[in-house]
Amino acid sequence: MKKISAVLISFNEEEKIEDALSSLRGIADEIIVVDSFSSDRTPEICRRFTEHVIQREWPGYRAQKQFATDQASHPWVLSLDCDERLSADLRSELRDWKRRPEGPEKGYAIPRQTYFMGRWIRHTTWYPDLQMRLFRPDSGRWRGGRVHESFRLKNGTVQGRLGGHILHFTYSDLSEYLGQLDRFSSLAAADYLDRGKGVGPLRVALTPPLVFLKNYILRRGFLDGRAGLAVSFLSAVSVLFKHLKLWELRGRGPKKQRPRSNSQGSPGQTGGGRTR
Repeated sequence: MKKISAVLISFNEEEKIEDALSSLRGIADEIIVVDSFSSDRTPEICRRFTEHVIQREWPGYRAQKQFATDQASHPWVLSLDCDERLSADLRSELRDWKRRPEGPEKGYAIPRQTYFMGRWIRHTTWYPDLQMRLFRPDSGRWRGGRVHESFRLKNGTVQGRLGGHILHFTYSDLSEYLGQLDRFSSLAAADYLDRGKGVGPLRVALTPPLVFLKNYILRRGFLDGRAGLAVSFLSAVSVLFKHLKLWELRGRGPKKQRPRSNSQGSPGQTGGGRTR
């Protein structure tokens, strides 16, 4: 049977991480948690499930996930965020997959479904939200900037896709979303600045309504009711925040630009929210 190392990064996730770890039982042959010195009960909860709990200062999402991946001792890695869990269908699919002979695939994209405002989001750009979460660690690396990190396979590497879902319980309410939006839009704007992305009045004015129309009309967000309307608006607001903050950074001049390092301090929630 194929062997899987499950890896998570954490910081003050006592309210969510137990469900994530519980969903890995019977699937993961090893669980590794890299914790950024949580001040709550997160490490204590993790040690109920695994002896592999590593304390490490926060270097940024990409670097922390790469470090966690590098600790795996099995050929396959399953990466999970603290506010996620494996669905029953995905657990069943992974059990069958582990018994099958190795194929040419070196990584598998898994659809992620988000629970928001009392319902599962099945439309907009929030779904199916494919994530490369099951992979052979020697077949690629974690890439990205301060946010939007993902594991990317080497060019030419065969990729597969699983049908079961990762369930994403990211925001308990709108206030939590907006707080995270403020933090992650600042990080995204700094990434844009590093890449030399431009911004001007037309982009700031026109992009948000286009994002709303894409989500609500083209991606049929209206079928998700009031939650779909909220997601469409919030996606537009997210883009607006990023562009306005980039505009602000560019106006400060080179002496006041943010540093290019990925050490932005405490990670806050490590759940990989949709604003990231």
